[in-house]
Amino acid sequence: MQIGVPSEIKVHEYRVGLTPESVAEFTAAGHTVTVQSGAGDGIGAIDDHYISAGAKISADGAEIFASADMIIKVKEPQASERAMLRPGQILFTYLHLAPDPEQTADLVKSGAICIAYETVTDAAGGLPLLKPMSQVAGRMSAHAGANALEKAHGGRGVLLGGVPGVMPGKVVILGGGVVGFNAAQMAVGMHADVTILDRNPVVLERLENHFESSAKVLYSTAAALAAQVAEADLVIGAVLVPGAAAPKLVTRAMLSTMKRGAVLVDVAIDQGGCFETSRPTTHADPTYMVDGIVHYCVANMPGAVARTSTYALNNVTLPCGLDIANKGWRRALHDDAHLKAGLNVAEGKVTCAPVARDLGYEFTHPDLVIS
Repeated sequence: MQIGVPSEIKVHEYRVGLTPESVAEFTAAGHTVTVQSGAGDGIGAIDDHYISAGAKISADGAEIFASADMIIKVKEPQASERAMLRPGQILFTYLHLAPDPEQTADLVKSGAICIAYETVTDAAGGLPLLKPMSQVAGRMSAHAGANALEKAHGGRGVLLGGVPGVMPGKVVILGGGVVGFNAAQMAVGMHADVTILDRNPVVLERLENHFESSAKVLYSTAAALAAQVAEADLVIGAVLVPGAAAPKLVTRAMLSTMKRGAVLVDVAIDQGGCFETSRPTTHADPTYMVDGIVHYCVANMPGAVARTSTYALNNVTLPCGLDIANKGWRRALHDDAHLKAGLNVAEGKVTCAPVARDLGYEFTHPDLVIS
């Protein structure tokens, strides 16, 4: 199979779809890999590293899209990239379609086979291709929030850990999954006053057992959430409904109850955000103010630590990518129900139920297009 790895063109996105080590695995399996020149510069992988791994180098991204049977990326294709997709071509990347009707319409129109990292499942009910980036984003969220709290960045001027004789900052984390757990680990490490809200009793018990007295764990009712947000210096939105748009947990009206200069970090922004006032931002311009509250809503947070993120991502995407390349997409998805869950759009049909529901498409079961 012809594998194409284009450069990422989203603003301040430095990750790359395949590392040189992953390229070597594809070429050893008999596949041809073409990497766009400079695609790996952001992780310290120069063209010579890819050539040594057996890749071909192309200076032209359009050439890669034109020749590849499967495109392997990190972020969702931008409009110019979507225009180059063709019927039957495989796209393997993060998509986050539910809050993105324009991208969904373009992918449906393309006729391509679009397999999304974020909806691939595992036997434990997890999302293994999303997990490493959730770990990275969760850990980064505490750092990003601490930075935004500095007065020079519009924040309250609060040091999360405090100092002897001065109270630490209060961090409220909405959601105790992978993002929330990792955010809490970092915030606790900063010696902040940490409260985690979730509605799943199993998650609450796990968090309680792990953090013990170093973080408070609270069942999330509307009243509890509102009270905690009003007291917070930093609120981290870490909720996820797999494949679907994130619920809006913090309304604009609630901002008026918050301390001026408090910070909202919306890690759910890829799925539309869990704050009513959220809109996607970039690393070039990461924050904005609404009603005196700082909003940090960068949609590709892990891109800032590109080397760590790319290697962590490749550790989980490589086996799936190889399976698709070795068997072809129909056989690979037929043989692996968890990989089949990643099929979001195929041959002009929406094959992910939450995306179809949220965007008003007719849902086509993946088995119907695989067969």
